[in-house]
Amino acid sequence: QVQLVESGGGLVQAGGSLRLSCAASLRTFSSYAMGWFRQAPGKEREFVAAVSWSGGDTYYGDSVKGRFTISRDNTKNTVYLQMNSLKPEDTAVYYCAAVRQRGYFTFRDATGLNEYEYWGQGTQVVVSS
Repeated sequence: QVQLVESGGGLVQAGGSLRLSCAASLRTFSSYAMGWFRQAPGKEREFVAAVSWSGGDTYYGDSVKGRFTISRDNTKNTVYLQMNSLKPEDTAVYYCAAVRQRGYFTFRDATGLNEYEYWGQGTQVVVSS
């Protein structure tokens, strides 16, 4: 059974940083593109960032560009989200997701919520003002 387990969430002041991790039990982790999404109370789940299987292609949502960095370590079956300059509007539950990559991983692939095959349970991030 595939499991994606997020960690690293918590409470931080505005301007601070957090690093989220997502450990995947995927047997062929390096065949999967990985994404981060978030969902704030009363809002739809939105795309945050994604990375191709090799780490060579990364994509970001407009609201986090320049502040968040996604990376992966295929030797550890783990994807990371480094979040800097956090704002109160970044408060949300953050979800990790995986999709088997077939061919080139495009921005459209990355942002398509329904494209992803596996999802974690989420980790809460709260940014206080």
